[in-house]
Amino acid sequence: MRKGKEMALRVLILLLGLTIAHLGVTLFLQAELGSDPFNVLVQGIFRSLSALSGAGFLTHGRTHMGISFLIILVLLAVDRSYVKIGTILCMFAGGPIIDFFTFFLRDLFNRYDPMWVRITGLALGCIILAFGMTIVIQSDAGTGPNDLVAIVIADKTGKKFSLVRILVDLTFVTLGFALGGTVGLGTMICAFLVGPAAGIFLPINKRWIDRVIVRFCPAAGDF
Repeated sequence: MRKGKEMALRVLILLLGLTIAHLGVTLFLQAELGSDPFNVLVQGIFRSLSALSGAGFLTHGRTHMGISFLIILVLLAVDRSYVKIGTILCMFAGGPIIDFFTFFLRDLFNRYDPMWVRITGLALGCIILAFGMTIVIQSDAGTGPNDLVAIVIADKTGKKFSLVRILVDLTFVTLGFALGGTVGLGTMICAFLVGPAAGIFLPINKRWIDRVIVRFCPAAGDF
């Protein structure tokens, strides 16, 4: 049984990565050049369900949480070891973090309207997203349900995470677009940029996280 100190430290590292990742997501969304691949899928399902049922209680956020919950159930059936405390935390914490950063960044691109500024902000947001996402992954305390899809497939097939991430994102985009989701320039940039960037950041973040864990929890192992 792992020590509570190590568990707490890994969760704190996860929260740091989650905050950084959602700063990137917020920059991405404020550029207004399309949604990220997973949210294209969420948007498509939300629009399709709304058209079928007209249910007033259904929102994008609730659809996002519902899809995340379904992914968690599937992953529990495939291999329950992948679903950890951080997975549940990611499901509930992402929205409030985005709302926090949106409050400070909502006027950023309105002041600087040229397209190159928006594309620069979008690319920066994708890189920050990849950096934060890999901190979450390497914390070994769990990760976002949508990110876990790529992690599980990469682990089970032995393929590179960066390649699998691109294929998963393209699948999200294709399904979301077919269901009525909006696909923009930013969606495609995100689909092809986040995976390779994550592949670069994964070993970098693993090294410093391992050092932190050993420094503060000398007898620590995988959580």
